[in-house]
Amino acid sequence: MPLHMTKIAYRSGSIENLRRWVEAGERAEMTTRYLPKRHEEMIGGSLYWIIDHTIVARSPILEFEQRPDGRWTIWLEPKLVSVHPRPKRAHQGWRYLADADAPRDLEEGEDVSDAMPGRLAGKLEKLGLI
Repeated sequence: MPLHMTKIAYRSGSIENLRRWVEAGERAEMTTRYLPKRHEEMIGGSLYWIIDHTIVARSPILEFEQRPDGRWTIWLEPKLVSVHPRPKRAHQGWRYLADADAPRDLEEGEDVSDAMPGRLAGKLEKLGLI
């Protein structure tokens, strides 16, 4: 099973803006200062995007490539797959996400509005109600 990662969709503001950016070209790219130690396990996994303290979508990871300035490019498939929203605290950089802990993809015809908002789900989870 592949390993995944989570990342805040900084400055995207909405899933629609994130979708426009990810799906704009042949491949989407994200840069990072350091190569994840477990990067080989992540090929074939996905980058799960966080917006407003909620994991909302994922983009499949294609490869990692070092740039001339020493930073790393994470090449992503130009596809944004909506997932069942899951609350996730904000964090800097990226974090690993095991396949067993990853939220499921939304089914064909299933609307993200059918799911509970991430912040509400997070509060209910803290109270032990879900």
